[in-house]
Amino acid sequence: MSFINPVNKSLCLEQVCESNYQKLFKLIPDLLAFRERAIGLAPNNTNLYLEVIEHSPYTMTVELSYCFNRNLDEFLEPAVKIRVYLDAQLAEVLNDHTRASVSEVFKDPGMSCEIMNYKWRLNYFLQKWLDHCLKKDYQFNTESLLGEALA
Repeated sequence: MSFINPVNKSLCLEQVCESNYQKLFKLIPDLLAFRERAIGLAPNNTNLYLEVIEHSPYTMTVELSYCFNRNLDEFLEPAVKIRVYLDAQLAEVLNDHTRASVSEVFKDPGMSCEIMNYKWRLNYFLQKWLDHCLKKDYQFNTESLLGEALA
């Protein structure tokens, strides 16, 4: 995949976060109903795992990942932690399995250009991954499927 580097990265980042919010809710229509964990199933595809980390009236933090092993403590990739801003209808990646959060990487807030580039890469990746998941037609259920999927 070629490197995409928009001229007005701030505006494009906002648009990507808006798009990610819409795609996340299209992939998981009942996202707000989940309180802990859920599994997305698609025929002949690796299961998607959703974990609700935090939920408040205006935001929620979730982690979305695949698990390539029966042990949920191993091989969770890409393990993307996403902050969902419910009032602003934005979804922003906080970090993923290979990249730390912005605050851990950039201690100097004056590095705004580097911070914007970092955030852009994280959120652009999520956009492409959500597109892929939507094409696979994953279905999430509010019932507790965790035990069934591992049985």
